[in-house]
Amino acid sequence: METVKLNNGVEMPILGYGVYQVTPEECERCVLDALNVGYRSIDTAQAYYNEEGVGNAIHKSGISRDELFITTKIWISNGGYEKAKASIDESLRKLQSDYVDLLLIHQPFNDYYGTYRAMEEACKAGKARAIGVSNFYPDRFIDLAEFCEIKPAVNQVETHVFNQQVEPQKIMERYGTRVMSWGPFAEGKNDFFSNEVLKAIGEKYGKSVAQTALRFLIQRGIIVIPKSTHKERMIQNMEVFDFTLMEEDMQAIYGLDQAKSLFFSHYDPEIVKWLIDLVK
Repeated sequence: METVKLNNGVEMPILGYGVYQVTPEECERCVLDALNVGYRSIDTAQAYYNEEGVGNAIHKSGISRDELFITTKIWISNGGYEKAKASIDESLRKLQSDYVDLLLIHQPFNDYYGTYRAMEEACKAGKARAIGVSNFYPDRFIDLAEFCEIKPAVNQVETHVFNQQVEPQKIMERYGTRVMSWGPFAEGKNDFFSNEVLKAIGEKYGKSVAQTALRFLIQRGIIVIPKSTHKERMIQNMEVFDFTLMEEDMQAIYGLDQAKSLFFSHYDPEIVKWLIDLVK
């Protein structure tokens, strides 16, 4: 598995397995399947309610902990120094591990400065090998990055062929921060899987639309965590390291960028209220 080096020197697989929208009941089986076919990076979150499933799968897999890369995220309701500190220990308990490899703030709401201080402490205490953020738009990202002690290693944001994060990626790079994609297949929106540009390019390499889209992000140095509950798809999503998109194909895919979210805007007050009320 190819890796990227984070800004503190930690090596992270550029391709991982995400468990967003995987039910707690299914999670253990899915993560075991993912580990069995070769994934070593697993992305979960407090708000997914499936950290325990991830922990059980890791325990049952028999794979040495130091071979795995585990990411989790602190939810809005656990924002602020004290709550965040307690929630980190609770996540570790559920994951059956003394540490996580990457710890993120899930959303830029509540007292995320206090949350980040708790994360910096966790990092120094060996409870997290790297820390970062998720869903931070460039304005809030810069505000946090300029005033924190440990620069965010990662910003996990909606990133796919229709919302490529080209300009935000340049801003993240100033701080040595990697873009990590959630929703690399845009959850099928905009007729993603039947897109003619992706289909035509994929056919040149004997690859699917999904594989072509993942390869595009990987070639830009973006970390990807595609989700599937089907073992065959998990395998297909890993088969993206045996080809390289030519520059003309990269440029054609760049042309698909709409540079806006297909899901929500943090500048919409109703969306902000909905996220805050989602898990309390």
